[in-house]
Amino acid sequence: MSDRSATDDGEADHEHGHSHHLEGPGYATPQAAIEDGSREKLAYVMSLYVGTDVDAPDFVAVVDLDPDSDTYSEIVDRVELPNRGDELHHFGWNACSSSCHVDELERRHLIVPGQRSSRIHVIDAKDRRNPELIKVIEPEDVFEYDLSAPHTVHCIPDGQILISMLGDADGELPGGFLELNEDFEIEGRWDQPGDIEMNYDYWYQPRRNVMVSSEWAAPETYYPGFDLDDVEAGKYGRKLHFWDWEAGTVEQTIDLGEEGLIPLEVRFLHTPESTHGFVGAALSSNVFHFWRDAGANGGAGEYRAEKVIDFESREHPDWDMPVPALPTDILLSMDDRYLFGSNWLHGEVWMYDVSDPSNPRRADSLSVGGTFGEIREVQGRELAAGPQMLQLSLDGERLYWTTSLFSSWDEEFYPEEGERGSVMLKADVDPRAGTLELDEDFLVDWGDCPAGPARAHEIRWPDGDCTSDVWQ
Repeated sequence: MSDRSATDDGEADHEHGHSHHLEGPGYATPQAAIEDGSREKLAYVMSLYVGTDVDAPDFVAVVDLDPDSDTYSEIVDRVELPNRGDELHHFGWNACSSSCHVDELERRHLIVPGQRSSRIHVIDAKDRRNPELIKVIEPEDVFEYDLSAPHTVHCIPDGQILISMLGDADGELPGGFLELNEDFEIEGRWDQPGDIEMNYDYWYQPRRNVMVSSEWAAPETYYPGFDLDDVEAGKYGRKLHFWDWEAGTVEQTIDLGEEGLIPLEVRFLHTPESTHGFVGAALSSNVFHFWRDAGANGGAGEYRAEKVIDFESREHPDWDMPVPALPTDILLSMDDRYLFGSNWLHGEVWMYDVSDPSNPRRADSLSVGGTFGEIREVQGRELAAGPQMLQLSLDGERLYWTTSLFSSWDEEFYPEEGERGSVMLKADVDPRAGTLELDEDFLVDWGDCPAGPARAHEIRWPDGDCTSDVWQ
């Protein structure tokens, strides 16, 4: 089952068409990904029936993105999972560009966790258009390590896989990290239990020997839905943790305070030398820039964080309080020039020029769906929820997004999402002008699934993308 397979002539295996000269998967540099990566022709999308009236297992949708194809913007295959109620959420590859130095390792297997079930699926995507499920790690095997609720999946440069876990075996705190080996067996717990309480997303910069992780809450808190009383009780996170990547220990924690409530997606710049990055604080509707300062007298310095983007809450006649923007996802273009994000409640996709990461400059935005969006339908399809999970083409010219956040939170804020299903939309990006334009000819509708309307969440490209590739 290992992805290591010998080649007779000792040359790099470029079965997915990349022209770079590497020993392993991916691209030698972020710039190589831009120049050598081909246009995305397929997408894998997390699709789920949790929280709908449809009694069916979640599935991984294969979406045709080739504009020359007869099935363009359609779901052309579904990998149905064996159990109901997984709540597929985030997922990742067994290998990415961080392993480009590892001889004969392939970016071939998708690691697909169930957020609500703690079940971990392994899907073989060698046949990109017809992937197949090959292994399931059952929840009981995960609970043995006093962990549950798997979230972010990243490959480790030597071929192993690290998964952030948001709770303990009972769905309470603390969370931690689970490590799989290259044969997709549980290797053990990566961190020392108790280093952190809350967990959510993470990103690492191996060249700087640093990892950063963010915080959501205990699964028992967010599973039932959002409750302001839980915020007032301090049950939601507001901290960033900076780790010694090799030692697996927390070196520094920054409390972002009231303006940093629920720091979700966290991104280092793609440039492997950089210590700069961003995190979106969803409930406070802010984006923070973080970086490591130089330190005095040649010292090692420490990480700093500063709020650099602030989205104002808006009044709405149906709400008894101002509506926060709720920026639930952010991503950086592969050239590190633009930061994109989604304000799920306001119904906005935005684009900031972060050439100077301390002083982001708003470039453009789209007002679409959600509570305030000006565009209310595409191709006659009425939009319910706002933009949520994002994915950007490697060349930075096409931005895609889906509309489901989390089933119980969908039900609370946009109940129509479960009744009609999610959609996937696309904007054309002009990186030179810094503009976004909605492509009104593109629509993927999860309301048309054979078993009934489904939700759609995270998006991945078969050969690397802006939210999973790391460089060593």
